[in-house]
Amino acid sequence: MSDGTRGVLIAVPVLNEEYHLRKCIQSLLDQDFEGDTKIVVIDGGSTDRTREIAHSLSRQSDRIYYIDNPGRIQSKAINLAARSNLPGDILVRADAHADYGRDFVRNCVSILVQGKAETVVVPMRTVGRRPFQRAVAAAQNSLLGNGGAAHRRNATSRFVDHGHHAAFRREFFLALGGYDETFTHNEDAEFDLRARAAGGRVWLCAEAVITYYPRAKIGSLSRQYFNYGRGRARNMLMHRSIPKLRQVAPLFITLTSLVCIVGALLYPPSIVLPLAYGAVYCLWSFAATLRTRDPAVLAMGVAAAAMHISWSAGFLKTAADVLLARHTPA
Repeated sequence: MSDGTRGVLIAVPVLNEEYHLRKCIQSLLDQDFEGDTKIVVIDGGSTDRTREIAHSLSRQSDRIYYIDNPGRIQSKAINLAARSNLPGDILVRADAHADYGRDFVRNCVSILVQGKAETVVVPMRTVGRRPFQRAVAAAQNSLLGNGGAAHRRNATSRFVDHGHHAAFRREFFLALGGYDETFTHNEDAEFDLRARAAGGRVWLCAEAVITYYPRAKIGSLSRQYFNYGRGRARNMLMHRSIPKLRQVAPLFITLTSLVCIVGALLYPPSIVLPLAYGAVYCLWSFAATLRTRDPAVLAMGVAAAAMHISWSAGFLKTAADVLLARHTPA
């Protein structure tokens, strides 16, 4: 078998992905990896045409399979694929909101076959098609929006603590019990904590950049980041991990702004601080618009603020819920 592997199973969890699914699957079919590759679409109860499209694709190629995911969430979807009888000793996780270069699978597999790591993560190049989606992409690609996350930058290949999940040694993934299915979001970071505690290594493969399409509406973006914040809070409290500075910054901005806005009722000058934060978002957006020459990027500050506030709200709510539960008599 080419590249020293007995095959690759590519798991694509989906929920209402009719807009992206065909292009995503085609990019996975067009990989230049020479080994045996199977693709499984795991649907979490889509109400649009996603299921119809997935069945149509499976009829067109004997390399494509379909599985229902009654649990709906991504952690359960990937676990279903990993525990299935579909062949492949390497498990690749692919997001339907993304496109993949022809060498994506080959680059990820080579790291695992060479024994460099047990988990491979990859950089994300976020792009938008619609106006607000382009503003979200600009925010997520910027230091303002991502806080300097390694997989969001033009990174070099190296060992990291965490990143955007791409590939695993399937045996290693299953030996750790797969993803924790109580996590609706941030299950990847939680897995990486357990993986590193078990001696696993996480490798950022800079050669396997993916193109990611973010949420195109502020409501869905806010819900996504609220859930990200919830997952991160659970992760930190469960494993007693220390947050990074980039994760603390949105919390600090949100909390100090809230305190100052309320405090302005008693001491009006305190409103200066949240106004200063707002000015930073506006100026950053204006500079990015001049650089990109795209008027849609003017909404970048709005997108970044929605991401930060929603993430902070999710984090604080979950932290409060967990701490309250711990101190409430049974």
